[in-house]
This record gives sequence, structure tokens and C-alpha cells, in this order.
Amino acid sequence: MSTETLPGYAKGRAKKAEILAQAVAIFGESGYRGASLRDIAARCGISHPGLLHHFPTKEALLLAVLEQRDIADRERMSDPGVRGVAALRRTVDLVRVNTERRGIVELFAVVSAEATASDHPAHGYFVQRYDDSAEVIARAYREAAEDGHLREGVDPMTAARQLIAVMDGMQVQWLLSDGAIDMVEPVHAQVQANLTVQL
Repeated sequence: MSTETLPGYAKGRAKKAEILAQAVAIFGESGYRGASLRDIAARCGISHPGLLHHFPTKEALLLAVLEQRDIADRERMSDPGVRGVAALRRTVDLVRVNTERRGIVELFAVVSAEATASDHPAHGYFVQRYDDSAEVIARAYREAAEDGHLREGVDPMTAARQLIAVMDGMQVQWLLSDGAIDMVEPVHAQVQANLTVQL
């Protein structure tokens, strides 16, 4: 019997998943600085030391939550054969997926704003994440240019940074409107404005 099939191991994995889910909710509600490990433990029905067994620090828990989001998004977006306009279409599709993940969107909005402070534990994470995201989107725009699908005069990196700004701004407006504002169409329109073909 492998370690992963042992009942104790499965139970531990389930508890870890529950801790991550509750952390998403509490970090989204209170931000990183306002959340406490004791509150997260209480929501999970375990003791504070029990939570520390899985995540020894609040910083470790936050980074695990952020990494989990990134893994899910990478799985959704990763396909080596998808390039150019098709890759940009997937970026818009990710915004559509986010309309079903309010907790994740709220977490990102709250913690990314907090993390502008250089002493925040996720500061480096978000600096790197924005750079990586901009490069991925800029590459898709460059590929669109190679395929003759990018409007003349559009700089791929500038277009990428603008798209990220629209995505983040629409997320905040969507959250404030409790989902009443459509955050997908403005993102779609931003990409479409740079292309010579239909997205």
C-alpha cells in the first residue's frame, strides 16, 4: 500500500484542502493582516496547534493559497499548441471562469492591494506574478502580430499591461456591484480593440 492510499494520509490531505478553502474565504474577507490563524482553525473545527501542523506560519498558509490558485489557472490555460489570438481568447475565458469564483477574486483583490507594501509577505510573489502575466500576454500579442492579426502600431507589452489593468479594475467593480457589473465584456472589448480579426 502506497503512502497516498493510507487512511491517515487521505484524511490529512482532506484537512489541508479544507484549511486552504477557509483561508481563501477569511483572507478575502479580512485581508492577510486582518486574518488570524486561530479564526481559520476555528472555522475548520481544529485547534490552533492542529492548523500549525499543516501550515507552520500565516505566511506559509497565504503562499500556499496563492500557489493553489496559480496551479488551477495554469492547468486551465496550459496548452503548448495554443498561441496568438487563441491564447488571448483563453485569457478572456479565465475572466469568465472567475465569475464563478467570487472567493478567489476577492482574495486576489484584497491581498494584491495589501501586498503593495514592500514588507508584506506576498509582495515579491505579486511583483513576480504581474511580470510573468504581462510576459505571457505580451507573447500572445507578439504571436498575433506574426500571424497578421494585431493592429498596426500596437506594442505587445503595453497592450499586455493595459489588459491586466482592465482585468483587475473590472474585478474590483464586479466585487463592489456584487456581481451585477459584467467584467467579461470589457476585457473582451479591450483585447478585440487590438486585433484585426474577431476574437
